[in-house]
Amino acid sequence: MFLGQYVHNMDEKGRLAIPARFRAELGERMVVTRGLDKCLWVYPWETWKVISDRFAGLPFTRARNRNFQRYFFAGAMECAPDAQGRILISPALRAYAGLEREVVVAGVSDHVEVWARASWEALEEQVNGEYEEIAESLFAPEEGPGEGGR
Repeated sequence: MFLGQYVHNMDEKGRLAIPARFRAELGERMVVTRGLDKCLWVYPWETWKVISDRFAGLPFTRARNRNFQRYFFAGAMECAPDAQGRILISPALRAYAGLEREVVVAGVSDHVEVWARASWEALEEQVNGEYEEIAESLFAPEEGPGEGGR
């Protein structure tokens, strides 16, 4: 499980050091793709295969499914860390996420997210103001018919 957040500098070639705590679980073969909210998602190869299998089960006759798969998979790239634990992020993925020098690498349960630092800080500020409300809506017991808020 990936936990924690780290600020790292990406070099001018687009190489990003993966935090040591994430490297072992990501392994020697990982996939980086466009995530939601203008960040990048990094998956261990085994998790990527599970995700790929889920997509394969979606009806290909639906245009939304096809379009999402095209965007998600065409934007993906397989990576292997170098001797210093860095991965090379393509110019297209850097542009998508607005990555420059300072980035935040965050563990999010089954994957790692890579954010432009300013975008991450804006997200933190937004969520910080809604944290309790979000928690309540996620974890509040649902009312069944006729329960009337008991």
